[in-house]
Amino acid sequence: MDEFPLYLIPLLPLCGAAINLLFGRHLPRAAVAAIGCTAVAMAAVLAWKAFALLEHAGPSGVLTASFFEGDWIYATEASGPSLHIGAGLLFDRLSGVMVLVITTVGFLIHLYSTAYMEDDPGLARYFGYLNLFTGAMLILVLGDSLPVTFVGWEGVGLCSYLLIGFWFDKEQNAYAGRKAFIVNRIGDFGFLLGMFLLFSATSTLKYSELGAADSMGALQHAFLGKWSFAAIASLLLFVGATGKSAQLPLYVWLPDAMAGPTPVSALIHAATMVTAGVYMIARLHFIFAIDPFVLAVIASVGAATALFAATVGVTQKPIKKILAYSTVSQLGFMFIGVGVGATGAGVFHLVTHAFFKAGLFLGAGSIMHALAGEEDVTKMGGLARRMPITRWTFLVYCLAIAGIFPFSGFFSKDAILAGAFAFDADVPGFPHWLGFAIYAVGLCAAFLTAFYMFRAYWLVFGGKFRGDPHTFDHAHESPPAMTVPLVALAVGSALLGLLGIPEAMIAHANLFEEWLAPVLASGHAESPHLSAGLEWGLMLCASGVALGGIFLARSLYANGISPTADRIAEGLPRLYKIVFNKYHVDEIYDLLVIRPLRAVARFFWKVIDGLIIDLILVRGSALVVDLVGRGARFFQSGDVQRYVVGVIVGTGAIVGISANWTACNAAPFEVTVAGADVTVHARGMSPGQVARPKNQQLEYSFDFGDGTGEGKPQPSSVGKHHYDAKGKKTITVRVRDPRWDTRSKESRTVVIPGVPAEGRGGVR
Repeated sequence: MDEFPLYLIPLLPLCGAAINLLFGRHLPRAAVAAIGCTAVAMAAVLAWKAFALLEHAGPSGVLTASFFEGDWIYATEASGPSLHIGAGLLFDRLSGVMVLVITTVGFLIHLYSTAYMEDDPGLARYFGYLNLFTGAMLILVLGDSLPVTFVGWEGVGLCSYLLIGFWFDKEQNAYAGRKAFIVNRIGDFGFLLGMFLLFSATSTLKYSELGAADSMGALQHAFLGKWSFAAIASLLLFVGATGKSAQLPLYVWLPDAMAGPTPVSALIHAATMVTAGVYMIARLHFIFAIDPFVLAVIASVGAATALFAATVGVTQKPIKKILAYSTVSQLGFMFIGVGVGATGAGVFHLVTHAFFKAGLFLGAGSIMHALAGEEDVTKMGGLARRMPITRWTFLVYCLAIAGIFPFSGFFSKDAILAGAFAFDADVPGFPHWLGFAIYAVGLCAAFLTAFYMFRAYWLVFGGKFRGDPHTFDHAHESPPAMTVPLVALAVGSALLGLLGIPEAMIAHANLFEEWLAPVLASGHAESPHLSAGLEWGLMLCASGVALGGIFLARSLYANGISPTADRIAEGLPRLYKIVFNKYHVDEIYDLLVIRPLRAVARFFWKVIDGLIIDLILVRGSALVVDLVGRGARFFQSGDVQRYVVGVIVGTGAIVGISANWTACNAAPFEVTVAGADVTVHARGMSPGQVARPKNQQLEYSFDFGDGTGEGKPQPSSVGKHHYDAKGKKTITVRVRDPRWDTRSKESRTVVIPGVPAEGRGGVR
């Protein structure tokens, strides 16, 4: 089945991005929007056609293609394995589901954007980035190897930076884009290390070869103490997943991603970027399943993230912030699924979440569009009659995410909770009741999800309008280009769950897990099985919890913020403030990470770069060259007379220095004492050396310090003298160069034996 042009699926959005980014400024606005939407629509048509071919091919069927023939990456060394990676694409049952979600939901978001962004001056840039984002995500899920996946992985990271900071004229928007980019780079570092470790153990990075028996055996070998290659590599890859899919502690970028246009938030939170980490773990489930400890870590982090983000969502006021923390929480549920072995349930929740979360964000955009950009739900209300389509579709999304039967979230979330309840936690380092604890945490998060989503619903559509009356007077339903995607996503949110009906309801009706079974059959990541009675009990329990959250929200917020809600907040002021301020996680990051790194960066900037490199090395050397040049320029004036004077002065200086140098070097001497006789060797000569060069006509005078007076000049550098008196004597040697009349002298004290001199004798 290699004849299908699989490469066109990511290539079409990339071509749309190239056209709009290069030429969009010169095209009509309608043409820009048409190019952006058509590129994704054509990719969606090809994706559905490929999906149909895959269905006819049977359980083991796959579609493969490559961007070009030959190796994309080739590396080898004499003593080690070689690396051959092609730019290959793989369309199997797992990647096929992801491609359908990306292209279908992505097209609806593009269509919605034609109305939402119609007046924005950066329309061409917006659709270019949106197409680029879609193309990068398609490369990520279609890649047949980790390096190809990583290209898409980095591509969606780049696009998130570009789209979150799309309105970069506001500093907070640009900051949010930088924050997303940097936090994701932290996770990507773990992804790269895990990828390198997998290659060092298996000599391959292709998914089909990593799952082979010899690779699986190599991954189970010890790497670091009792830790296997698979365990360390899986944990490193999970670090990458926590960054891309916003899990603790690398979730902090996602709430700030609201700075971009609302359709961007829908694309990031629903159809693309944040699902990348879940997809990667599902794709490599056979490696993650080797060590149960890794699965327990993944499930525990997912549970903690689900509950943590849900508590924050309860107190938030901006509607997009509520949805952002809802996304973090729902991603936690997906990680619970892939962590407890219910990988199919985790992927199913990814699909259902894509529809109702995209709808929630687009619904929020419709509300903000009607209220002139207002985001605070406490300043809304009474919009049900003004915006009926938005209201009813938003209600469907809320019912789906709350897990109310028969909406899609009920089936996918229930499958995850059932998997957590059945999780066999016989894992060293974890308690045996870990599965039940994760189930209980998930149940609490499900209750909070129903509560904060219907809190938002009632505050927006129930009661009376609490904002500016003038704004309410102009509130109206959104145009068809925005409402049609809302309706389509609502239909998906209502019906998609029927693809995953559990065995307890209808035998063999879980079409979604049956579809994924051939891909997820390897390893030990199959979904756990429960008795029908227990599964019914778990479903009823989850439904009761969700309904409890909905009714609590209705009682507190159906007609605005009730006095009871105010009393609860006032009765727990510290707790409310901590949760409202998102547990001060950003402030903790700022204190422990950002400020120290900023101080280090400032030191390198001011001291290393500014002082040492710029001032001393660069400017200092330039200053020296400049001063030398200025001095040389004074002499290089072109005036011949000045040159002659310079030559004469220079010659005189050289001669003078040479003459004085000769005389000064001649004065030092050595003394030899033999009783009362002394011998003086001038110019530091030892007795066996030549006294002086023949071309130096120097005059030497010796004064032996015994009252005989200064000696007369003589040509010899050797002087001898006999002392009549004993004791201390000062010998002085004077040297004169008669050619220049330059002079020097040297003096020393000697002791003539026989006269006490503090117990010492000889030359001092």
